[in-house]
Amino acid sequence: MENQGKEIFYGKIILFGEYGIIFDSMALTIPFTHFHGELSFDNKFNNYKYTDFDFAKNSNAQLESYSAYLKKLIESGQLNVNFDFNAFVRDLDNGLYFESTIPQGYGLGSSGALVASLYNQYVSNKIEGGRSVGKHDTLKLKEIFASMESFFHGKSSGIDPLNSYVQYPLLIRSKKEIETVEIPRRKFDENSAIFLVNSGFPGKTEPLVNLFLGNCQQPAYFHVISNKYIPLNNQCIHSLINGEMIDFFDSLKSLSQIQYEYFSEMIPDRLKPIWKEGLDTGKFNMKLCGSGGGGYLLGFTSNIKETIEYFNAHELEIITVYKSPSRQ
Repeated sequence: MENQGKEIFYGKIILFGEYGIIFDSMALTIPFTHFHGELSFDNKFNNYKYTDFDFAKNSNAQLESYSAYLKKLIESGQLNVNFDFNAFVRDLDNGLYFESTIPQGYGLGSSGALVASLYNQYVSNKIEGGRSVGKHDTLKLKEIFASMESFFHGKSSGIDPLNSYVQYPLLIRSKKEIETVEIPRRKFDENSAIFLVNSGFPGKTEPLVNLFLGNCQQPAYFHVISNKYIPLNNQCIHSLINGEMIDFFDSLKSLSQIQYEYFSEMIPDRLKPIWKEGLDTGKFNMKLCGSGGGGYLLGFTSNIKETIEYFNAHELEIITVYKSPSRQ
């Protein structure tokens, strides 16, 4: 593998759109540089590089399992790219693994970053990423990535690896309309922020998605999702992108309330009273980050200092994701 260690791919955060995107709601995702990964070789071949050998060995074994799935995709014609499978297998034999700080099962796109790195390294006719990628190529990439990532989740939308590969915020207007966007950071008050809360354990996507789809078979539940939840989700995205922060926080609180009531099974028990206190006091608002069930949850606040003190007092780790630059 040439230039190994040169290409780094980031985790992702889906700010809005979890679950609703199944019914073609809007979604907004951002690359999250705090967590990242890159293809590498274990230190049997890189004497200058030191890492967790057991991690590298396990990652290599996972890639070996993935290679069988990838081979079937290629042989069946389901992967319409020039993927150098022979080079991939040679590199696996030489200890290839994915050096990653992205925690698995935390809703931050660990498999998406891996898929993006493999596409980048082994596809000879690849579409270049970046902010300038066209709409047609974006949809083509999404389709390719959906096929490649389905090994990890049973079914993939392709959004996670797409965000990791493009490395720019993505606005998903519908399944057929995706574009890069800017989030106007300076529209945030300098005390406002978006943050992550660590539940302390991973979640599992597939059973929770199945639970949600089962709930949607109930007419009353689906009415709330289609007539309240999705419109609020779309309004949050619209307000955030357009810098309408008063409307954004108003819509966000309503969205948080609906998730608290109708997505209760996806909220870790330890965080339910904290979620509720945020709603009751107005100090902060929380929402799911991905499918929930564990991993990280998202928080939004207009007083980040007070919020950090609050979560520290409850012995919960938070990571600031997005904050307005100081105006001093």
